[in-house]
Amino acid sequence: MIERWENCWDAAPELHMLLKESKTLESARNKVARYIEAREWTYSCDVSEIETWDYVLFKEVIRILKNIISPRNERISGYSALENLWKAAVNGDADVNDDFVAEFVHFFKALKLKADVYPSRLMEGIDNPKFGEYEGRVAGQMRSDYLDQMGKRMDRYLERYRSGLNPEIAAIRNGNRKRILEALDSSEEDWKDWHWQFRHVFKDVHGLDTIKKLIKLEPRHEESIRLALENHVPFGVTPYYLHLMDQDPCDRDYAVRRQVFPPLSYVQNMIKHRTDKKWAFDFMKEGDTSPIDLVTRRYPRVAIIKPYESCPQICVYCQRNWEISSPLMASALAPLEKIDAALQWFSEHVEMMDVLVTGGDPLVMDNSLIDGILGKLSEIRHLKSIRVATRTPATVPQRITSELCEILAQYHEFGKRNLCIVTHFMHPYEVTPETVEAIKKVKMTGIEVYNQQVFTFANSRKFETSALRVILKQIGVDPYYTFNMKGKTEMEEYAVPIARILQERKEEARLLPGIFRTDEPVFNVPGLGKDHLRAWQNHELIAITPEGRRMYSFLPWEKNIAQVKPYLYTDVPIQRYLQRLKERGEDPEDYRSIWYYY
Repeated sequence: MIERWENCWDAAPELHMLLKESKTLESARNKVARYIEAREWTYSCDVSEIETWDYVLFKEVIRILKNIISPRNERISGYSALENLWKAAVNGDADVNDDFVAEFVHFFKALKLKADVYPSRLMEGIDNPKFGEYEGRVAGQMRSDYLDQMGKRMDRYLERYRSGLNPEIAAIRNGNRKRILEALDSSEEDWKDWHWQFRHVFKDVHGLDTIKKLIKLEPRHEESIRLALENHVPFGVTPYYLHLMDQDPCDRDYAVRRQVFPPLSYVQNMIKHRTDKKWAFDFMKEGDTSPIDLVTRRYPRVAIIKPYESCPQICVYCQRNWEISSPLMASALAPLEKIDAALQWFSEHVEMMDVLVTGGDPLVMDNSLIDGILGKLSEIRHLKSIRVATRTPATVPQRITSELCEILAQYHEFGKRNLCIVTHFMHPYEVTPETVEAIKKVKMTGIEVYNQQVFTFANSRKFETSALRVILKQIGVDPYYTFNMKGKTEMEEYAVPIARILQERKEEARLLPGIFRTDEPVFNVPGLGKDHLRAWQNHELIAITPEGRRMYSFLPWEKNIAQVKPYLYTDVPIQRYLQRLKERGEDPEDYRSIWYYY
């Protein structure tokens, strides 16, 4: 037996024997299917006792294994995991990698009621009282004491992720700001001016040289940034955002740096597809869902308008990286006639209840243009809501001026029309006193602010996103969506397994008070829109590739309304993700239940 398969076959020796004795793939399929069905029926008939919590995991893995060995799903996915298992049993090995083997180790453990879930790592070493044996005040006090311990365990994680409101961090950043201003020969008053921030975006070779003087840049990041600039791959950092970074790269500013410093693999992929970027990187198929220039529509009652197609700063994982060549690029502002035509489209389509003004970042535009666009939208009687999408509260909070807030407030009319801000904080480290001041100005007008977080490798550690939810609520921002990473190949280094976002929602966010977890984890189906990841009816795991990647079939939101084909998505391997966490200093045992989220 090849060593890497030992844990797999030890988890389910009966299955190993059935596979090894099979002369053909179809014989193996029949034997495995009968074995799975027999185990399921045994426990369904209550022939053998099983704890409820084990039964839940057992039932889920039964469903998954049936999916994976199904000939129909093999046809749809183009992969036969069963064939590789059969070859490994007969020949000792198969042409698969270790990530594939790891998946089946955990499938088989759950099948044999030996899933690595309990005791929970969060509460390891703490006895779970038998609350049912007590009643009244005694039971209540016992329960309260247990929950206190759970809260203390949570705090051990939450306290790891400090925000810029921490006095120590704020003091460090005061020093950072002074060094940046000195390097740019500028004043404190300049720092407060959003026009100055825009004019001094670090976006060329000279900007890179300045960054290197202000912070220590890892050689790999310097190489990738220089290559990006030489090949017109979008890159840019505002002076404000640069001051969020520590002088030396460290765990605290890891997520901040990775927002803007691209990995080499990303830059190389962007260069490779220089001539077909629109085809290669338009993951959401905006080109196929645009009825008119500047408008994207995927839903019956809402559409997007994009008057400005760039930002003061470029997020590496940007959904629209195929449209952007540089921060604040000259061609970003759409011609006024195109903007007017898009606004007229909204006027003519009475089905529209809501409009999302996005880009790029529409708050890059001058106040007069923002006022003009919002004014025309407000004249459209069938629009009940206007949303303005902007990342400036995190990248250039100075842009949120009193004058801008007065403009926004004009179009927020109670009982007639709602106007709100949708922003994009990724990590507690992005929250600063300047951020608080910007949000406060908006909230004082009565306008609500919501946050959409992208769940990436850089913010996916235990309770890291929960820490963001907590600080956002403290500053008046409501969590709105948690986005699974877009499945774009050039950004795979940022991707996180779907299982991890499901685990985060169940084991971390769920422990927060409800008001702190108002966001919903979603997956964006290309060309169609958002699917709720928590809704098992919307997706199913149908295959495991030889690389150990889970393949999902996503059923679009219209599934019970219209006949729309599902979308196939191939995820990143769980074991590889855990290995990367370990390289960051995490203990993979903290995440051991991840294998049992599908």
